[in-house]
Amino acid sequence: MKKTVVLDIVALSPRVLGEHTPFLKKWIASKHLSVVEPVLPAVTCSAQSTYLTGKWPSENGIVGNGWYFEEECEIKFWRQSNRLVQGEKVWELLRKEDPSFTVANLFWWYNMYSTADFAVTPRPLYPADGRKLPDCHSQPMELRDRLQAELGPFPLFSFWGPATTIASSRWIAEAAKKVDQWYTPTLNLIYLPHLDYGLQKHGIDFTKIAKDLHEIDVVAEDLITYFESQGTQVLLLSEYGITSVSKPIHLNRVFREKGWIQVKNELGLETLDAGTSSVFAVADHQVAHVHVQDQSLLAEVKALLEALPGVEKVLDARGKKEAHLDHTRSGDLVVVADADSWFTYYFWLDDAKAPDYARCVDIHRKPGYDPLELIMDPAISLPILKVGSKLLKKKLGFRYLMDVIPLDASLVKGAHGRIPESDLDKPLLVCEASITQADRIAPTAVFDLIVRAVLGN
Repeated sequence: MKKTVVLDIVALSPRVLGEHTPFLKKWIASKHLSVVEPVLPAVTCSAQSTYLTGKWPSENGIVGNGWYFEEECEIKFWRQSNRLVQGEKVWELLRKEDPSFTVANLFWWYNMYSTADFAVTPRPLYPADGRKLPDCHSQPMELRDRLQAELGPFPLFSFWGPATTIASSRWIAEAAKKVDQWYTPTLNLIYLPHLDYGLQKHGIDFTKIAKDLHEIDVVAEDLITYFESQGTQVLLLSEYGITSVSKPIHLNRVFREKGWIQVKNELGLETLDAGTSSVFAVADHQVAHVHVQDQSLLAEVKALLEALPGVEKVLDARGKKEAHLDHTRSGDLVVVADADSWFTYYFWLDDAKAPDYARCVDIHRKPGYDPLELIMDPAISLPILKVGSKLLKKKLGFRYLMDVIPLDASLVKGAHGRIPESDLDKPLLVCEASITQADRIAPTAVFDLIVRAVLGN
């Protein structure tokens, strides 16, 4: 078996490669670049699970970054147990080929309780006093302590939220090198999220994302140079490309105006009660799963969505099957936005009644994905002072609410999830020509190419 690294640089597409990524541009020129036809939805969890199982969402069950858990009547995003992913993982197949094979998984999603030999993933601490503290989870458990002793605490607030920086991707890269030195895994899966942040905030605006591109280029150069100097082969991969958008669509507000959404009053604020709602949407970037619990409304809901500005297509049972989304976790209908639009999870009609979590970074409580979590509310006149005062409360052990996220969805300028028209906006796979010479590959083929790379045939 040949030592292999699969380096997943999120949101890297042919469109953003160029003058701001001099190392990657030169390195890719010496390899073979394949455009990956993205899975629908083109989002992190669905893409990664398809790559690692070689199965479509209809088979692996990962129909988005989150979905409606029918048994619990709750919408849950960013779950972490690998047991949610149905199907044999690429490392399980390779281990059958050679029992001495080992794999390290550095921050790919669904990274907890898997059969990987070594794994590290974000896992904050939530003390009873209401604080959220940076930390991570690992397999074996002592790896977490060893890495944080060497590198410092995992920079959680640089990984997601309005304070994101290159620090989290740099920490992951350094951790990957440490894991390689300590354990020498045969296959090393590494996830670098940095490009996701600026591109979702700004879209394709090189005057604003040039710095992000340069920063990830530097980290990639260090990481690739480190591994290649040891004779380790590197496959460069991405999950989706981000394109510019300007139109947020509030599906749940449309449904609420029809009387189909049930909300609960909680201390004067509203929360969505999915279990008793006739119709609701699980919004995930440019794709939304619409659940029609009153089946007598199905035709009406479909017609309403098809006529809604910004909606490109509505997939019914036949459409879901053709898109490889016919799984029990999918909605009764799957809605895809047009190129200039994306879906919010918003269900309230008055911002004064928005739930308290709406203005916070709270990925596990929100019933949908919220890219606004990357943006500091521009209405806050002195954001440093406001955040500083809340951090002081945190250090003193007081409860606090970090309500600094805006509710103006028009601030988001970049999105992903639909299948883009141009190959320039699609994900890519870069490898030696001996692994593949195809110019275009299916997302399920990534599994086979990883196997081929490790086996050396």
